[in-house]
Amino acid sequence: MATLSARATDDSLAKLAGDPACARGLQWIDKSATWVTDQQIRLTEIPAPEFDEARRGEALKELFAANGFQVRTDKTGNVIAERPGSNTKSVILLAAHLDTVFPAGTEISVKRDAGRLLAPGISDNGVGLASLAGLARALAESRVRTTKTIVLVGDVGEEGEGNLRGMRTLMDSYGSRLSAVIAVDGPSTDHVTTQGIASRRFEATVTGPGGHSWSDFGAPNPITAMARGIVLFSSVPMPADPRSSYNFGTIEGGTSVNSIPSRSAVKIDLRSEDDAELAKLEAALREALQAGVKEETSATQSPADALQLNFRSLGTRPAGKLPDDSPLITTIRNVDRYLGNRSRLERSSTDANIPLSMGIPAVALGGGGRGGGSHTLDEWYDPAGRELGLKRLFLTVVSLAGVDR
Repeated sequence: MATLSARATDDSLAKLAGDPACARGLQWIDKSATWVTDQQIRLTEIPAPEFDEARRGEALKELFAANGFQVRTDKTGNVIAERPGSNTKSVILLAAHLDTVFPAGTEISVKRDAGRLLAPGISDNGVGLASLAGLARALAESRVRTTKTIVLVGDVGEEGEGNLRGMRTLMDSYGSRLSAVIAVDGPSTDHVTTQGIASRRFEATVTGPGGHSWSDFGAPNPITAMARGIVLFSSVPMPADPRSSYNFGTIEGGTSVNSIPSRSAVKIDLRSEDDAELAKLEAALREALQAGVKEETSATQSPADALQLNFRSLGTRPAGKLPDDSPLITTIRNVDRYLGNRSRLERSSTDANIPLSMGIPAVALGGGGRGGGSHTLDEWYDPAGRELGLKRLFLTVVSLAGVDR
């Protein structure tokens, strides 16, 4: 694995920011926030549901190419833009995910309400994508020459059932060349995500004979069995330390109001700061749903095998943590100090989980501004102050990559 040199953490940020090339990049950011916001609106209005990010990726690809980056799309669908440094064997990679949680057909026209932009996905991750477009432009305007190679990526498969497939491919592609990875996700500049929360996602299905709601009344009902199991699992206490959570995200089944369904299905997200605790939660989930099936067959006096429960894995996100004394954290703290920004260390589940689990220095940072309502139709973003996030990214990446003097 490539390493971060002392140069990346010891350089004076004031000296770096005063370098004529860096100063040009920072000046461009100061006068170009509106341009970045315009790109955010354009990118957000291109639908990018899970496994269908290509159109949005092409628009981002054009923005990268217009700023002199060497651009390609890999086999997974990641849009990769490279800016070679004098050392092409050492890479600083920044990635923002292209996909959203919203299904095809969701209305995503961006509307304005006073100073806010309103649209599903405008913040998560319209901010991250626009920030990469702005960073690409700032680097081009600066004409700064770096030692390490800078790679900007619009990656696929971060949300839902994507299982971080885009980031997994990037780790395979760049491997030992990676010095640091930064996931640009959402707007917040008040924290640095240095710990990846482990998660496991499943689809559980219950199947049975089905039947007519009147003539077959008393037959075991897969939806009722699933509901019993969900209630049982929901009574399991969640530990505060290590912090853990669960979510029953979607549930479906049946064909009509007067038919006993032959199938029900639910999708579940389990998370924990600790892998061992996550394994306990999975065991408890399986036990509760099986108990729900047993309760339903017993209540209807049906054979024990009248209903069948099956699990299918939808993805696993590994945990990982960046050491508090990492040069990457030190660099970001130095940048924050220079910019007058206060931030705390946080934990979350992001693209950074994959490199962190592999021992590669990685964090997730926001792109600036403010947002809310993530993963809802009421999502919003306020671009006021987004320059801080862009400058933070610009100074961090140039500091890590090193100015080639």
